[in-house]
Order: sequence, then structure tokens, then C-alpha cells
Amino acid sequence: MRVKLVDPSAFTPPYDRALAGALAAAGAEVELITSKFLYGPVPEPEGYDVTESFYRRTSARGLQAPGRLPLKLAEHLPDMMRLRSQLDGDITHFQWLTMPALDNLLVRDKRPKVMTAHYIASPRPKWLELTNAQRTFDSMDAVIAHSENGASRLRDLIGLPADRVRVIPHGAFDYLTRLPDEAPLPPELEGAEGPVILFFGLMRPYKGIDTLLEAFSAVEGAELWIVGNPRMEIDDLIERSRRLPGRVRWLPRFIEDREIPAIMRAAAVLALPYRDIEQSGVLYTGLAFGKAMVLSDIGGFGEVARKHDAAMLVPPDDPAGLAAALNDLTGDDEARHRLESGAAAAAAGPYSWPEIARSTIRLYREVGA
Repeated sequence: MRVKLVDPSAFTPPYDRALAGALAAAGAEVELITSKFLYGPVPEPEGYDVTESFYRRTSARGLQAPGRLPLKLAEHLPDMMRLRSQLDGDITHFQWLTMPALDNLLVRDKRPKVMTAHYIASPRPKWLELTNAQRTFDSMDAVIAHSENGASRLRDLIGLPADRVRVIPHGAFDYLTRLPDEAPLPPELEGAEGPVILFFGLMRPYKGIDTLLEAFSAVEGAELWIVGNPRMEIDDLIERSRRLPGRVRWLPRFIEDREIPAIMRAAAVLALPYRDIEQSGVLYTGLAFGKAMVLSDIGGFGEVARKHDAAMLVPPDDPAGLAAALNDLTGDDEARHRLESGAAAAAAGPYSWPEIARSTIRLYREVGA
């Protein structure tokens, strides 16, 4: 079976490459069609091909080049036209479409095709957002949701027929647990005094760092690490953190894969106090490392916690509830170890990539590949 995975803007390279490798290991011939990821190294392909055919001129100029977005826009149409000739496999599996309204028109006849709904719509979508989502997902022969919550939104909000929606979980990023060249803990994070609460990943407003800081003011005997690449203004948050009674350490930069294991292993608790999300690669990194986690009860997070006893849940934007959960886990070894065991079991079972590859290939065959 020849599979074409498509992520034009390289929005989710860890997921793309983990899925490509798992499908290849299951016997598929896989080509990942994408663009160069400019923020740092990505996993080397194992058993599959990568074609970086999108935005080549833009990528060559780098992230800081002036006029980057207009140049990318100018490249998009010819790159999508080229994609048509590349989709000569048995099935096309879209991870993202950069300009869905245009892209759907250009590939509407390339069937069979499926799409993974990494993000469906905001909690209260406006008419245009909802219309674009409906057109995008309705053009597919099947749409993959990572959770029952996501599947329900595809049916009830987007209006997809139930027989075109499949639930296939997001896999745990276990490749990070066996990197051959792990880096030591960054100097900025050495010498922790007490258990570490870790916020990890891209810093964006919807991720609730402000809520986490308010909650941490009521946490005793722990440190807070806020680690990841800022995609928002953080100066006010840093200043606010300096006034808290507990120690807060910031590492505001892109974190390469080889740095992740030491950071994850040093953490006692992983906190994801998000306001809006369907799924998160950070969650599935936490599962891979068997971390005790505190998650906002939104999107598909609740299913991971409730089905597998792999995390504690708190309402979003609830500093008091978040503080109570963090105090429980940093102060109770038995409770923390129970969640760690649940996370490790989930990563080795339903969230393992071999299981995900089997389910995905079954879907490909169902839609005619």
C-alpha cells in the first residue's frame, strides 16, 4: 500500500514522522510531503521517504527573513499544483491544509483521501470558521479524531455522517525515550530544590500560564519550570513570577528533541492548564515518559485521564483547583506513582504507534486504498 502523508507547513513534524515510521513498520510504502521545519532538528526518517517540496524559497531564506509570509503565500499555489502530480499513491492522508478553501478545490478529485482532525474548531466558532471547517472535513472520505470528544464535535458541530468519522488515538512520543544523543539538563535548570512542576511546550495565551502562576502561589515546597518557545509576550508573566513565594525558572527558547528527556525526567509533575485544546503533543510526551500530570478537563484530555488513570483533571481557569491538584501530587508519592503507572501503561497499550498504525491501515482499506 502506497501512502502519501501531507503536511504542507510542517505544523506537526513529530506526529507526522512517528505516524510515517509506524505505517512503514507495518508494511506500507510511505512518503511524507511537507516543508523544511525551521525551528530545529526533526526525527530522521526510518523506513519512509520525506519530500520537502513546499515553500522551498521561503525556507531557504530562514525564519527571520523580511517578507517571509508574503513569499510563502506566493509559493503556495504552485506548490499545491505540484502536489497534484505527487499524489499517485493508493491513499492520501492530510494532516493539515494551509489554505483549506483553496486547497480543497485543487485536490478534490484525488481520492481516496482522509484527514486527521488535529484541531476542529474553537469552543464557540463564528460562522466563517465553522463554514471553512465543514467544507474541509466534508471533502474527505473519512476524518480521524483523536478522541471520542473530537468525534462527537465532528458529528454534531461539523455535521459529518457518523460512518465517515473514526477515532484513532494520538500516539505517545516514545522515540524521545530512546534518543542516542540525549543532552544533559540545561544549566538554567540544574539544582532543583524540591519536586519540580513543569510547564513545557510553545507558550501561547490559550495555554493558561497566567492561571498556573496564580495556582503556584498556593503550592508549597515545589519549584515551577516554564520551558518552551514563546509565541506571546511573556515579560509581564516573568515579572509576576518574581513576586511569588516559590521559585519559578524560565527557559524561553526552542527546545531540541535531545534536550527533552533530561527535562522530562527531572519533573515530578507535568502541568497542562490549557483553556482550549483538542489534543497536545506535550500530553503524549508526558505519557511516553510516564509522568504524573494535571490537565484541564477540556477536549480529549479527560478521556486520557478517566480511561487510564493517567492524570488528574481540573476545570480550566481554576487556580484554586489547580493548586490543590499540584499540592496533592507533589506531596503524596503514592498518588503520583499511581498516575505514573497509568501513564506508562497507556503509552505501551492503546497509545502505542504499532496499535495506531494497525487502526490507520484498516481505515485506509475501508475507504478503498
